[in-house]
Amino acid sequence: MLCQVRSLGLAGVSGYEVRAECDLSGGLPAFDIVGLPDAAVKEARDRVRAAVKNCGFTFPVSRITVNLAPADRKKGGTVYDLPILVGILAAGEQLRLPASPCAFVGELSLSGQLRPVPGMLPMALAARAAGIQELYVPAPSAAEATLAGEIKVYPVESVSQLVAHLRGETPICPAEAWVPGPGTEPCPDFADVKGQENVKRALEIAAAGGHNIAMVGPPGSGKSMLARRLPSILPDMTRREAMEATAVHSVLGLTDAQHPLLTQRPFRSPHHSISATGMAGGGSPIPRPGEISLAHNGVLFLDELPEFHKDVLETLRQPLEEGQVVISRAGGSEKFPARFMLVCAMNPCKCGWYGYGSRCRCTHQAVEKYLGKLSGPLLDRIDLYVEVPPLEFEELSRRPQAEPSSVIKARVDGARAAQTARFGPEGPECNAHMGPRELAEFCALDGAGTALIKGAFERMGLTARSYDRILRVARTIADLDGAASIAVEHLAEAIQYRESARLRR
Repeated sequence: MLCQVRSLGLAGVSGYEVRAECDLSGGLPAFDIVGLPDAAVKEARDRVRAAVKNCGFTFPVSRITVNLAPADRKKGGTVYDLPILVGILAAGEQLRLPASPCAFVGELSLSGQLRPVPGMLPMALAARAAGIQELYVPAPSAAEATLAGEIKVYPVESVSQLVAHLRGETPICPAEAWVPGPGTEPCPDFADVKGQENVKRALEIAAAGGHNIAMVGPPGSGKSMLARRLPSILPDMTRREAMEATAVHSVLGLTDAQHPLLTQRPFRSPHHSISATGMAGGGSPIPRPGEISLAHNGVLFLDELPEFHKDVLETLRQPLEEGQVVISRAGGSEKFPARFMLVCAMNPCKCGWYGYGSRCRCTHQAVEKYLGKLSGPLLDRIDLYVEVPPLEFEELSRRPQAEPSSVIKARVDGARAAQTARFGPEGPECNAHMGPRELAEFCALDGAGTALIKGAFERMGLTARSYDRILRVARTIADLDGAASIAVEHLAEAIQYRESARLRR
């Protein structure tokens, strides 16, 4: 007897429908799974057999063939345990499938309990798009599945509970839509930082416009401390941004029943020993997202920038321009989102004191070698450079009340609101993402501004990319001031953030 059970699979950070076709036929007892399964899918045979017997049901003594369609796509993970078990029991007439369109997803333990699976949100979104009305998932994954909306989610604890529900003996109550609580995890506050007002101003501009920023200074000047407080002034994520970021984290199993949806912008800070695959994504046979995708709609902080391998840094160039990364392998290619703010911190030399008094002992050649990993095309994609000088004793000993993050965030939110009203719902999310049309329309300069940037272009040797980035930063500064157009003072401030004297070689 043949039975078809609808299920779901993952391709990158997107879900797609899979049909588990279970056939019971005569012949010597066997259990085969076809449809390009990986090792984890093949091992479902043992998990399903043990779960059926340990839950008190009869495992068919016949030839069992399970085809996971479409059969030309690689199947990975343990999400197919439950649909295979349901298909076998339904083919053996031990239960009856619901009349309404439904799908089953879940990993089985040998006792018949269901375990959560990664990627529940993108699979639930795919189920809704496929017209599935009922989705049976492990109970710990139910909250995440409800985020898709417009679909009835049944939280299943065990195989026995599911069979009792399908037989009409003990119905399972659908899960209620998950709603985030009122409280959020506190972020480090800018009020903790003494001095460095120029750096706080640059970070405020970066947050208001979504710009990339690099901080250059000696050890202990507060670069990492400032960077880790940046999320406290970033605007809140929209529902769409939260869903996009959560989908990436869900695929990698970084969500749980208590926190199925990201409510704060991601902040990723990989170690400098990370590989290019770990940064951009990849792997075999199914590519997986990397750090730049985990930072989607958030911040990617690279501390000690020159210590990263050069090939790792070069993987950032295309995502910084396009907001996505395409991983191509022999078995196919996957596209991952990667729209993030790049925040870098670095020392001017190996010892960290080049240009700051007589403490530096590095030779000119050593400084050249240290900064040699930073290519011109990568540096050209950074919007703001800011010096982080060492603090004097007087600044450290004073205890003035610094401006808290809440006050800075209010100004940032006001600037972002102006950008949203300017671009509309279909336009760029922020000034950093403006294209040529928006630059021509919203970043027009008067005569004085044109003369100023012309002189800077010739004196600083700017490129076409850096010219556009200066205009975007100037537009953000004008938004923070509440100005309708870019004035000369806005443009002058944007130009001074364009390059660092410590990086001139």
